[in-house]
Amino acid sequence: MPQITLGIESSCDETGIALYQTGRGLLAHTLHTQVAMHSEYGGVVPELASRDHVRRVIPLVRQVLHTADVLLDQIGAIAYTQGPGLGGALLVGASVANALAYALDIPSIGIHHLEGHLLSPLLSDPAPEFPFVALLVSGGHTQLMRVDGVGRYTLLGETLDDAAGEAFDKSAKLLELGYPGGPALAKLATLGRPGLYKLPRPMQHSGDLEFSFSGLKTAVYTLVKQSDKDEQTRSDIACAVQEAIVDVLASKARAALALTGLTQLVVAGGVGANQMLRARLTEDICKRGGKVFYPDLEFCTDNGAMIAFAGALRLAQQQGKKDYRFNVKPRWNLAGITAT
Repeated sequence: MPQITLGIESSCDETGIALYQTGRGLLAHTLHTQVAMHSEYGGVVPELASRDHVRRVIPLVRQVLHTADVLLDQIGAIAYTQGPGLGGALLVGASVANALAYALDIPSIGIHHLEGHLLSPLLSDPAPEFPFVALLVSGGHTQLMRVDGVGRYTLLGETLDDAAGEAFDKSAKLLELGYPGGPALAKLATLGRPGLYKLPRPMQHSGDLEFSFSGLKTAVYTLVKQSDKDEQTRSDIACAVQEAIVDVLASKARAALALTGLTQLVVAGGVGANQMLRARLTEDICKRGGKVFYPDLEFCTDNGAMIAFAGALRLAQQQGKKDYRFNVKPRWNLAGITAT
């Protein structure tokens, strides 16, 4: 029987568990989000996040096994998020994964969180083929990568300060939209009038593939302070923020394809769920004869499916171990990981 890989994701505020079978695909997955808990504090509280992972991970593993009708001893390997992320949260997934792998005498493998996101569109149909350019956009990362295969990643450009997701979240906080801010701002932006406010597009025409969003946050702060607090004004500002971020991301993505000569763009990470960004990229890239690939919306946020899938691909390269010693990497450069 083709190998079944269990995936465990616990890098931040979501506990994701999944089963992936090589040659068959995703068997089952489930996700518990801690948004309701952290919303009381206006952001993620690391200690609370870690404790909640402890409570959730084993029941969720049992749930996925039951849904897929898979027995524990049918699992052939366990993949877990090794980093980057919150140290305590990562330790929960890593320790459970390695303890369970030891008990079952099967390999375990640590997966880079961003590699999971980067490869997640390969779970969709149609899926991209190597090579392609990947735009990774999330709360903590904004990067453009050239992807020539599993573990064959070349960094083309990244943010010098705030990530795109941070720009969404911090702007949302200035507009008093609560947590999580990005989706709330995108929703409010649909009620705004396009083009009413002109915000800066930092480094849009810098001639390279680097990003910067801290200047945008400062401009939003100034605009909010000078504006009325009525709902229409807040909607107009939200619309302007989204326009600025999408303009920069789309411009840099086009430039990356032109620089590499590639025609396929993969968009992954939480901001990849933004509907305006998807519409703009699809229009811009397709107009130039290229194709854009997105993960299904349920796989844009952190999830176990992408970890199980990335683990299966890594295990196919004869990676994985049985010594069960482990560490976690709260800070981990994606460009530094390689294929065997």
